[in-house]
Amino acid sequence: MTEEAARIIVVKIGSSTLVDDAGVLDRPYLAELAQKVAMLKEHGWNPVVVTSGSIACALPVLGFDRRPEDMPSLQAAASVGTNILFSGYTEEFAKQGLLTSTVLLTRSTTAHRKSYLRARNTLLRLIELGVVPVVNENDTVSLDQIKFGDNDTLAALVSCLIKADLCVLFSDIDGLYTANPNSDPAAQLIPRVEKVTPEIMGLADGVGSSVGSGGMATKLRAARVLMVAGIPMLICHGRKLGNLDAIAQGKPVGTLFDVPAKRHEITPRKLWIALGDTVKGAVFVDDGAKAALEERGSSLLPVGMTHIEGSFAIGDVIDVKDSQGRVIARGLAGATSDEAELACGWSQTRIQSNELLRDLAERPMIHRDELVVFE
Repeated sequence: MTEEAARIIVVKIGSSTLVDDAGVLDRPYLAELAQKVAMLKEHGWNPVVVTSGSIACALPVLGFDRRPEDMPSLQAAASVGTNILFSGYTEEFAKQGLLTSTVLLTRSTTAHRKSYLRARNTLLRLIELGVVPVVNENDTVSLDQIKFGDNDTLAALVSCLIKADLCVLFSDIDGLYTANPNSDPAAQLIPRVEKVTPEIMGLADGVGSSVGSGGMATKLRAARVLMVAGIPMLICHGRKLGNLDAIAQGKPVGTLFDVPAKRHEITPRKLWIALGDTVKGAVFVDDGAKAALEERGSSLLPVGMTHIEGSFAIGDVIDVKDSQGRVIARGLAGATSDEAELACGWSQTRIQSNELLRDLAERPMIHRDELVVFE
């Protein structure tokens, strides 16, 4: 295999794809998946699997007829289901001569720069050794992930960590449609997206499965970050494993979120900001500040802010929203939410003259080096 051919592909598989109608881990599907992953390696890809399903796999063996809502039950299910899920991967992939590894990540792992880099180095070394890493959120201890999170975001994070050449998100439909294909027979598949606009975001539906935690909206948010990072993303039907054959052969399938010809300059630190931590709040900006961020790459100053949302501290990850409430950027707060609320619309000169806010005059609300612009 030449160095040029050794491309990295991240494949994310959701809970609804991995379990059968009875809610049991679908071993025949996993066996076929292992064959396709082996085929990808033969075509010069280094596969990394991001998997959901630990909780879903445990529900039938624990006697649950639906996904529980209380945290102790969810974490107990995750503990039991992780053994079931990863044993399945180990056994079925071994039949194809593939060695897998278990990589469990949490939000706290990626929230800290050093542990973020250690995770990256581990994944890259596993790939060098010819291993197929199987990555999941550590649902047994990760409260935020079980209650609010999704593995579409985790797949985007892993793709950014290891600078993947392609991120594939399996879905229960063939890709992004002009309308919900389950209810609108006139819905058309969108084969290619070059920018995640508000109109594209508006096409997202809610969660489509009773056993999973993600939906089309989470996939579009992942695409938005990956496109900024210069990593193409593909949404396709996870139950049609022939899609992986098409990918290996370079044939179009699903919906491709292509990388723009003109890419943003984005550092590993900015990727960490965009995906590595949970958002604590938001600042809303006027049209002038929005233009300064998007067109001139400026830092965000209080003078362009109209109001704030949530409670956050200095260094927390916060969103920047325009007057319509659309997220246009994300960065590290240079002031607390209390300071920001008082300083909204104030010039640096006016802030300098205020005894309570004087320190804020020496720094922007979000510095350009700690700001990721999505538009």
